[in-house]
Parts: sequence; C-alpha cells; structure tokens
Amino acid sequence: YQRALDDELDNLLAQRSDLDKQLVHLQKSAEVLEIVKADSDYWSSNVGSTCDLADHVSAKVRELDLAQSRVNTTVLRIDAIVERGNCIDGVKNALESEDYESAAKYVQTFLQIDAKYKDSGSEQRDQLLASKKQLEGIVRKRLAAAVDQRDHPTILRFIRLYSPLGLEEEGLQVYVGYLKKVISMRSRLEFEHLVELMEQGHAQNQVDFVGCLTNLFKDIVLAIEENDEILRSLYGEDGIVYAICELQEECDSRGSLILKKYMEYRKLAKLASEINAQNKNLLAVGGPEGPDPREVELYLQEILSLMQIGEDYTEFMVSKIKALSSVDPELVPRATKSFTSGSFSKVVQDITGFYVIFEGFFMVENVRKAIRIDEQVPDSLTTSMVDVVFYVLQSCLRRAISTSNISSVIAVLSGAGSLLS
Repeated sequence: YQRALDDELDNLLAQRSDLDKQLVHLQKSAEVLEIVKADSDYWSSNVGSTCDLADHVSAKVRELDLAQSRVNTTVLRIDAIVERGNCIDGVKNALESEDYESAAKYVQTFLQIDAKYKDSGSEQRDQLLASKKQLEGIVRKRLAAAVDQRDHPTILRFIRLYSPLGLEEEGLQVYVGYLKKVISMRSRLEFEHLVELMEQGHAQNQVDFVGCLTNLFKDIVLAIEENDEILRSLYGEDGIVYAICELQEECDSRGSLILKKYMEYRKLAKLASEINAQNKNLLAVGGPEGPDPREVELYLQEILSLMQIGEDYTEFMVSKIKALSSVDPELVPRATKSFTSGSFSKVVQDITGFYVIFEGFFMVENVRKAIRIDEQVPDSLTTSMVDVVFYVLQSCLRRAISTSNISSVIAVLSGAGSLLS
C-alpha cells in the first residue's frame, strides 16, 4: 500500500511542469479577458445611451404624430363646417331656382357630413333641416299632383328625390301605390267593358275573359320588370319583393272578380248541378237529356286557358322572388305564400272543381256514345269502341296535364281508370 502511494505521488510530481505551463497560459488569458471586459462595459454604456436617445426620439415622434392627427381632425372639421355652409347656401339657391335635384344632393351631402360630426354645427343643422323640410313638402306636393294627372315622367323625376332625402321607405310606398292605381284603373275599365258586352248580349266569343285576365297579369308583370331599376334604387331587392306583394293584392282583387264573373256568365254552378244529377251508368238509356258535351268541351277549353294563364303568372312571379339573392330571408316565404293563400288562389280552386266535374262528364258522355255506335272493324281484333274510348281518355288526360294542377290530373286519371274498369 505504501509503495502505491509513493508511485502516485511520483506521478503527480512528474506532471508539475505541465501544470505550471498551463497556469502561465491562463494568466495571459486573464489579461485578455480584462481587456474584453473593459471593451464590453464601454459598448454597453454606448448602447444604453443610444437606447435612451431612441426612446426619447420615439416619444417625440408620437407627440408629433398625435399633434398631426389633431391638426388633421381640426382641418377636416373646418372643411366640414365650410362644406356644410356651402350645402346650406346651395339648398336655398336650388330651391329658389326650382332645381330640386341639386337641392336634394346638397341635403344628402350635408346629412353625410353631419353623421360624422354630430357634436358640432347645431345652428347649421337647424338651418339645413328647415330647408330639408321645405324641400320634402314641395316634393310630396308635386308628386301627388303628378300622380293625379298620371304624369309618369314627372312622377319618376320626383320619386328619385326620396333616396337623397332619406325617405326611401316612404318613396317606395308612394310609387308602388301609384303602380297599383294605374293597374287598377286599366283593369277596371277593361272589366267594365266586359260586363257591358255581357249585358248587351253579344256573342259568347266576343266576351273575352281570357284576354281580360291575361291583360291584368301582363300589366302586373310589366310594372315589376319596367320599374326594376327605380324599385332597387329605393329599397334594394326588398323593394322588388314589396312591390310584387302589393301588386299581388291587385291580382287577388281584380283576378278573383274576373273569374267569379266568368263562372256567373257561364252558369258553371248550375251546369255542375245538372251534371251531378245525371246517371253515371254507361249502359243506362232514357232519362232526361243532359248538357251538350260539345258545349261542355267549349267551357273546358276556356277553363283550361284561364288556369294555364294563372299558373304561368304564379310560376313567373315566384321564380322572380326566389331568384333575388340579397333579399331579407324572412320576406321570401311570406311573399311566395301570398300567391298560394290569396283570394285569387281560392277562386282558382273553385274553378278547378268545376273543371274536374266537366271533364268527368265529358269522358262519360263520349264513352257512352262510343258504346252506342260501336261496330265491328274489318280485319281488326277489336271493335270501334276500343279506339274511340282510348282516344277520348287520352285527350282528356292530356288536357288535365295541361292545367299544371296535380289535383286535377289525379281526379281525371281516377275517373279514366274507373271508366276502363
């Protein structure tokens, strides 16, 4: 053990010279580190002072930016005051020269400026609002006079002033009301002419109910299509939907009146009662003679035309509403519902009921006639009745399909199936 310790001490003593050299090297490195430390302290001091200077400059820049912002705001307020003064003078001069379009633009500009700076210029605001009120009174008065005179160009001139005056909703109501009056007057005159022809006992083909209803629908559709731009300018796509709903009320009123007068003129209720009293047995003979099938077929064609016109009109207007992309979502279902739950739709249901009765009678009578005149066809496996019956049923079903009314198609199809069975 003693020998091992001696060996280890000898080994350590042998490394002394190397350790002395490394110690000398470390002392030299320490001197360099002292220099580096001094340089670091120097640069740290410089960076600190630079940072303080940057913070000071940044604070000054922020102060200047704030001051510039306040100056710009002040300049804008001064410009607004000057511009508002110009608007007030412009409105007064425009009113004196009856340049109402320029007056409305000045009012619109003032209101836009005033919306940004509500906390200033109360005296100017009062002056402008007084001029605005005066202009509104003139516009309403002139527009009412133009509506009474049916002066369409003047109506368009003054209705366009409602938007810059901030009266879009009122303008929409007034303009759509005017359109309703025009359509109502035209429809009333045409209906009165129709009634006059009825009372004078003119030929039935001269009493054109189909044309009367067609013209009503045409007037409504044209009113929407030709006034699309003005309606949009007043209230966007919501304005179009509003106009459609309002004019649909005219359809419910006048359209229902036309259909009811047609049913009265053709005595459809009486004819339906006579048909319902008939014996439906195809093999029945004798009994009271019923209505003439040829006359019933004439009524069927008229009813079909009336139903097709109504269906085409409804489909067009509903598709027009659904094609609008930026309309209030709550308006669409309410608007489309007005076409299916209004008084016109209910009268159409009544006339559809008559159609089903008449079509069933027409099928029965023609099948009965085919049975009565049935004869053998040379070189044929069936008699003439088969071809005639299927031709009659096919014609009736095609006519039912043309109504575009599913309940009519089902009723006629059911009747045809019963006859075949």
